[in-house]
Amino acid sequence: MAEKTSKKNLRRTITALLSTSLLLLALFSALVYSQPLPRNETIYVGGGLWSPPNNFNPLIPWTAVTGTNGLIYETLFAYHPFKDQLIPWLAESGTWVDSKTFEVKLRDATWQDGQPLTSEDVKFTFELAKQVTDIWYSGIWQWLDHIETPDAKTVRFVFSQPHYPEWAYDLYTIPIIPKHIWQSIDKPLEQANLNPVGSGMYKLKSTTENQFVLERNENWWGIKYFGKPGPKYIVYLMVPSNNVALAMLARGELDWSNYFLAGIGDLVKTYPHIITFYGKKAGHLPANVAFLFINNQKAPLNDPNFRKAIAFAIDVDSIVSRVFEGSVNKSNSVGYLPIPAWQKYEAVDLEQKLGFTYNPDKAKAILAQAGYKDIDGDGFVETPDGKKIQLTIIVPYGWTDWMEAARIIADSLKAVGIYCEAKFPDYSKYYDDLTKGYFDLAINNFNSFASPAPWTLYNWLFYAQTPPIGQNSWSGNFGRYNNPEITDLLNKILTTPLTDEATLKQYYRRIQEIFLTDLPYIPLWYNGYWFAASTMYWTGWPSPDNFYGVPVTWNGNWQHGGLMTLLNLKPAQQAAAPPQQAQPAPSAPTAPAVDYTPYIVAAVLVIVIIVAVYFYLRASKKKAPSEEKKQ
Repeated sequence: MAEKTSKKNLRRTITALLSTSLLLLALFSALVYSQPLPRNETIYVGGGLWSPPNNFNPLIPWTAVTGTNGLIYETLFAYHPFKDQLIPWLAESGTWVDSKTFEVKLRDATWQDGQPLTSEDVKFTFELAKQVTDIWYSGIWQWLDHIETPDAKTVRFVFSQPHYPEWAYDLYTIPIIPKHIWQSIDKPLEQANLNPVGSGMYKLKSTTENQFVLERNENWWGIKYFGKPGPKYIVYLMVPSNNVALAMLARGELDWSNYFLAGIGDLVKTYPHIITFYGKKAGHLPANVAFLFINNQKAPLNDPNFRKAIAFAIDVDSIVSRVFEGSVNKSNSVGYLPIPAWQKYEAVDLEQKLGFTYNPDKAKAILAQAGYKDIDGDGFVETPDGKKIQLTIIVPYGWTDWMEAARIIADSLKAVGIYCEAKFPDYSKYYDDLTKGYFDLAINNFNSFASPAPWTLYNWLFYAQTPPIGQNSWSGNFGRYNNPEITDLLNKILTTPLTDEATLKQYYRRIQEIFLTDLPYIPLWYNGYWFAASTMYWTGWPSPDNFYGVPVTWNGNWQHGGLMTLLNLKPAQQAAAPPQQAQPAPSAPTAPAVDYTPYIVAAVLVIVIIVAVYFYLRASKKKAPSEEKKQ
């Protein structure tokens, strides 16, 4: 009987111990899960997340969460637009070995699951677009013949006819994906890919409705080439408005902002820890060109003279000063960004001869000379055949800077006798009207970003396969401008090596001449990268004296310098040490973080031992009387 009692007590003790342990483990897990990320290892970022982070598919970059391509999946090269440099990334090198063959040598890279990244992965990435023709870069197979992989580190792209500027763009925008994972995925464009496995410096850690967290890949292959990224954690936030972002930046709750923040000049003066790319001076690096798209299919907007009058009527200086407080610059007449790859083809003499500046009197003179007169005396001109002119200019509601710019443009046109009203539809309505050609005037900048050649700008402005009005034009040319000579010139530019600058200058010059003569669209100002940062927790931000890359976190732009920024950031307390000479090459290992996990585990073990001893002693007490009774 005593033996049975003893066994029973033992079972109770074991059960109690297991229950206690499970309870403690649950508490331990909850404790660890709820631990805030260490601030000195975490960077808070915003400006490129506008919807819940629920898609990490690298093959559909326009809907994927920012950083999917760049931080998780990587490209063969990165690109520094202000130095016109393709920076080897996954690729160790890339060269034209003959006029139709581009050879890539890969670095010693691995995927985040430990598998080696080889030439077969690169080949698979491109050939998948041959099978799935809806992938955005599938058009490359119209001019790419085949791909050779003579060994694990060498990829040879053999073209039927190289498209040189397009290929340069592809090299830093097409993400390489792992063959061993994606080869078994049916319908790859329909995958949300919520457990992404890339080759990049960060892994996806968690998501919520309004943020996602990335954790540094401690086994990143690039550490031996570039160094270790500074922040261990990236918390990318979806902030509801620019004003909220501004307040968070001021309070030190946001470290890296690519939001447009009104009043940035006053902000940097008020808060010692807030800086721009220019330090304590307001200003932004130019990211793209804001164009006034004109519907070339509607009268009187189909009249080049009327379009010229609009160009001379718009007071862009007022937009720059009143809307952007002087933090951006107005565009030149041809819409070329001030970057080396574009400026070397800018025909300044043509701009002086055919360009335009704000001149309302000249705008009125052009209108009068072309037959536009105020017939009914209402203060606004009618068409030469007497029809009233009532234009609208559209920008998305809530884009406050563009909304104010649209108001200024409408007022500028009214001042010269052209009736125009600013309209602010919601974004979906704006985008539908823009792409279908249901507009008079519209501001847009979507594909005027910096690139290795102005061809990307022109391919967007003058896209030749634009469908008729009523069908969506996803690739640009929203105003349906049609000029066969420009189409022919763009095809010639495509097949001319980037090194043949003399020939390319001729082609680009002719396009600029046509552009300035017809003015199908009007370049307005250079939109900025809208960079502002806090030095409260992180230092090492790029500056004019240490311009290692563009500090941008927008989708599709990490390769412009966001990656390099992470590699150069240091915790602020580390920067308090004696200053060192700025290093242009990526480096910056972080200071070791305090890890509380061992202490928590030790505490749990101590508790378990105490509980075990307690139950042991309790069982012993019950056993003792039983044995005494037997005696």
